[in-house]
Amino acid sequence: MTARLLVYTRTTDYRHDSIPDAVTAVRALGEYAVDHTEDPSALEAPLDGYAAVVFLSTSGEVLTPSGRERLARYVDSGGGFVGVHAAACTEYDWPYYGELLGARFARHPDLQPGKALVEDRDHPATRHLPAVWDFTDEWYDFRTNPRGQGRSQELDQDPGRDRERGRVRVLVTADESSYDGGRMGPDHPLVWCREQGAGRVFYTGLGHSCEAYRDPGFVAHLGGGIGWAAGAVV
Repeated sequence: MTARLLVYTRTTDYRHDSIPDAVTAVRALGEYAVDHTEDPSALEAPLDGYAAVVFLSTSGEVLTPSGRERLARYVDSGGGFVGVHAAACTEYDWPYYGELLGARFARHPDLQPGKALVEDRDHPATRHLPAVWDFTDEWYDFRTNPRGQGRSQELDQDPGRDRERGRVRVLVTADESSYDGGRMGPDHPLVWCREQGAGRVFYTGLGHSCEAYRDPGFVAHLGGGIGWAAGAVV
């Protein structure tokens, strides 16, 4: 039986023009039956039939209280969760989501070319990538360093944000010397994965532009992350 994905793209804040291209790219992976929705009631229904739930450049508050409960129960019980790009700009008012994802968006410089450093190539999302990956994106800064080794140079001084820090496996970092405007310093995680309860979580900060979803290297990166979260590849 073909595994199913729930791809969720609701936005209540900034909306990326690349969302249609991103959904098309996920469908084109050809490995999953894809249910795409922006209806929050879809997250209120049982999610057990999905191999993974993908928040694809969601933004703002996108879940109902019931949807939050369903998603948390699903992941903690063994479901897969994938966050792409602006998924880190989502559900700021829900502490669990910050813990789930590993870090929250703080800011980004202008869209520009830069270099991503592949720290861990023993993962389906990175095995195909060069050690130094030339890419064009917004190079997100995050409020905290998801490694849990201390705060990034973020303006947010709320101690409660420390709860968002969790143990993660960093896969890719940003080389701030290769672009203008980075503010996290020499250790700037950009892509990571982690476990949440019995579930798997994958996040990539890349994926701003329409062009990204036509780039074979990025699409393979995204597909590898989805496959890992869904438990289809190791």
